[in-house]
Amino acid sequence: MIMYYCLAIAMLLPITLALGAIPFRFKQFSAPNLNEPRAQAEQLSGAGARMVAAQKNAWEALILFTVSLFIANANNIESEQIALACIIFIIARVSHAFLYVIGWGKLRFLAFLVAAGSVISIVKTAIF
Repeated sequence: MIMYYCLAIAMLLPITLALGAIPFRFKQFSAPNLNEPRAQAEQLSGAGARMVAAQKNAWEALILFTVSLFIANANNIESEQIALACIIFIIARVSHAFLYVIGWGKLRFLAFLVAAGSVISIVKTAIF
C-alpha cells in the first residue's frame, strides 16, 4: 500500500512544482502567459528557471519510478518488500526539488543519486 501512496506523491510533485513557478512568473512578467506558458517558462531566470527545471526533472524521475514499480508488480513482489525504497525515493525527490530551487547543486546531485539508487533497488528486488 505504501508504494501506491509514494506513486501518488511522485505524480503530484511535478504538478506542484509547475504551480510553484506561478509566483515567479508574476514577479518576473507581472502575469503568467496562459496562451504560451512553455515559451514564458523558458524565459524565466533565477529560482523560477530552476523551479521549471526541477519540474522537468520530476517528470523524468516519475517515469523511472513508475516503470520500476511496474517491474516489481509484474514479478509479484509484495509492496512491503519495496516500501522502504519507495519512501527513500520520495524523500530524495522532494529534497532534490527543494535543493534545485534554492540552487544547491552538490546536495541536489546527492539527492538525485539516492533516488536513482532507490529505483535500482526496486528493480534489483524484482529481478533477483
